[in-house]
Amino acid sequence: MLASVLLAAALVPAPSTTPTPSPKRILGLIREAFHAHRPPPPYETYTLIRAQKATNGYPDPTGSYTVHFWVRNSDRAALSRMVYRDDARGDLTFDRPAFNEDRDPGPPTADVFEPAPAHPRPITEAPTPEPAANAALPVIGGVRALLEFDYQVVSMDVEGDELHLKIEPIRDVERNRLRELWVDKRTYELHKLVATDKLFLQTGGKGPVYPVVFTVTMGDVQGYPVVTDIHGVVGGGYDDDGRIVDYKFRDITFPATLPAWYFDPRTYAQHKDDAPS
Repeated sequence: MLASVLLAAALVPAPSTTPTPSPKRILGLIREAFHAHRPPPPYETYTLIRAQKATNGYPDPTGSYTVHFWVRNSDRAALSRMVYRDDARGDLTFDRPAFNEDRDPGPPTADVFEPAPAHPRPITEAPTPEPAANAALPVIGGVRALLEFDYQVVSMDVEGDELHLKIEPIRDVERNRLRELWVDKRTYELHKLVATDKLFLQTGGKGPVYPVVFTVTMGDVQGYPVVTDIHGVVGGGYDDDGRIVDYKFRDITFPATLPAWYFDPRTYAQHKDDAPS
């Protein structure tokens, strides 16, 4: 009888345990989850609300404004118009929103894992996409290997339903700008991040440049991860108005198409009567 019991126990399969991924692999999974929604839709529109504080800590109206953007993501060219009181609109202006440049950050669907540009680019220059470190992941025995070349994980903690990772660049500290990530601990969906940026006091990077720390809140629009809010603090000894700045990205939409003239500033004068509002 005892032998039968032992034999039956031996035939019961042991419960399988799934090993917990290493912090470095989790970082690769976070990047992969974000890039699963790339590329973004070909066009997007949004309203950017910028609010900064003066040196006395009070709101600074001279550096605060609202602007609406129409973006073509293939080259990040954009038509922009200032939004004034009573919903009045400003002139048609060509723009190319980007992080770590001498203009407003954006667009909302920007790749937060993308390295900062090696040097300031004029607004007339379309960015050249760089191959991502994880773009062509090797396949080993039918399993994709998630490699992480840009960052190492300093710490990882569970905070409720989130994982909080503190990371630091392995190389190119000025360009690999992520420092902290908060993600869903089950899906690895990105909820919030801390990243470096720059404040340019003059266009073209000719004047002083100050380091900025951005705390970025992420959201979701039609299944695409988007930036919804940014809180920025300027460092490096900067003590003028705008040391504290906030951006809100609102009214984000993905139209199926937009007129080609939106992205050709030479034609703006011809389209004053049919300009978008």
